[in-house]
Amino acid sequence: MRRRDEGVTGWDPSWDNVDLGKTFDGAYVQRIKSIFRGARLAAAQRDKLAAADILYARNLDMLATAFLAKRYAKLKTPVIYEALDIHRLLTRRDPVGFIFRRIEGALLKRTRRLVVSSPAFLKNHFEKHHRNRYTATLIENRLAAGADYGPRPGQPTGRPGPIRLGWVGVLRCSRSLGLLLHTASKLGDRVSIVLHGQPALTEIPDFHARLEGHPNVAFHGRYRSPEDLAGIYANLDAVWAGDFMEAGFNSLWLLPNRLYEGGYYAVPSIAPAGTQTAAWADDHGSGFALPEDLGETLPRLIDQMAANPAMLAEKRARLLALPDATFVAERGELARLINDALGKPLPPGPEPRPQPVRAQA
Repeated sequence: MRRRDEGVTGWDPSWDNVDLGKTFDGAYVQRIKSIFRGARLAAAQRDKLAAADILYARNLDMLATAFLAKRYAKLKTPVIYEALDIHRLLTRRDPVGFIFRRIEGALLKRTRRLVVSSPAFLKNHFEKHHRNRYTATLIENRLAAGADYGPRPGQPTGRPGPIRLGWVGVLRCSRSLGLLLHTASKLGDRVSIVLHGQPALTEIPDFHARLEGHPNVAFHGRYRSPEDLAGIYANLDAVWAGDFMEAGFNSLWLLPNRLYEGGYYAVPSIAPAGTQTAAWADDHGSGFALPEDLGETLPRLIDQMAANPAMLAEKRARLLALPDATFVAERGELARLINDALGKPLPPGPEPRPQPVRAQA
């Protein structure tokens, strides 16, 4: 399934694609219907489906689609479930949340492996609701192996001008935007807020209007990855890595892509204290954790960076001292996972690297 807007970007995948249809953010009835429609479309291509050794489902929608497609096509292909987020429906404390967790649990116990991108997902969701129903593997949201990200930067000697704080990726958090705009207003020409990515207008419908009247805020729109990443991060001093879309739940637990992108290019992250993102940065000595009230602590931190350039230089040096594998996935990582799930001999490759697993509640 896809959410790409064909009118803007086109839809011409380079692989042999079976289009299961388009889904939309927040359109839950449409998404439930799309599971049944997508499963029938997949099962209609039974020969292709039957040729697969394993099905890899990248969220709960796709997990349900995979098992339905197997049923329609009368296949017994094993399934891997990858949870990159814990959807808000799964955290609700009402009958709706209970039903969706029951569905997830019933499907989860039939999977060959659970893959999570953050250890906090295990501690705060899967261990709490689905203990003993899965075998888990942690694969962080690192940059994909095999792409050309360019060389890592050196340690700069310092540059004049305002502190450049970036927000990069899917721009979906209204409170994050508010904090950045508040910081822009409060600090004036001492800070430059730089936005790169696709705004989620379902979450921030007034995104473009809110940027008006802020001369120190620049919105550059969509970008290409990995082609544009080096240029984006070369022009940033720090990257905002906070999220409040699902405050108290997924927003506390996730590890965002910008944490690894920024780390590779030696741009330290700023995250709210008490989140898994802040714990990761603390474990690596590579970022800043801010307590509430963020409307006060974020501008204060930017002012401190401007007054004391050594703060940023120290974090950059620590990031540059970390191996590339901290930020870029190792070749063969997915192949080893799949072979292990299938009970096959593991292909040659480096031993799994030690990973911090301190999970924040």
